[in-house]
Amino acid sequence: MILKEQANCKVLHLGPGNPQYQYRLGDGWVERRTWGPPEKDLGILVDEKLDMSRQCVPAAQKANCILGCIKRSMASRLREVILPLYSALVRPHLEYCVQLWSPQHKKDMDLLERVQRRVMKMIRGMEHLC
Repeated sequence: MILKEQANCKVLHLGPGNPQYQYRLGDGWVERRTWGPPEKDLGILVDEKLDMSRQCVPAAQKANCILGCIKRSMASRLREVILPLYSALVRPHLEYCVQLWSPQHKKDMDLLERVQRRVMKMIRGMEHLC
């Protein structure tokens, strides 16, 4: 009998010297997964090389979509209006688990910073800072 918890669990072995133990959960064995397409765990895409570049693109896309909604729906471009919306709705997507997937490549950092520059352009009086 496979429990719901067992169906949601997979073991991903890292490193060439890994003994690749088999693990149990309850009465059954946890599925061992060979590396293939990236696995999503806690909303973070993980591949066999632990390269987190794949995480930056979806995070920036989602943040840009929300930023577009804010731009279309808000008539005011005052800092007091845009900044709280950015902080509450956009930044969480850019910062979600950033301690784990911290952007390591320049292209990834530039991608995320472009979102922040877009916010600055939206705020009246801060356009020149971009």
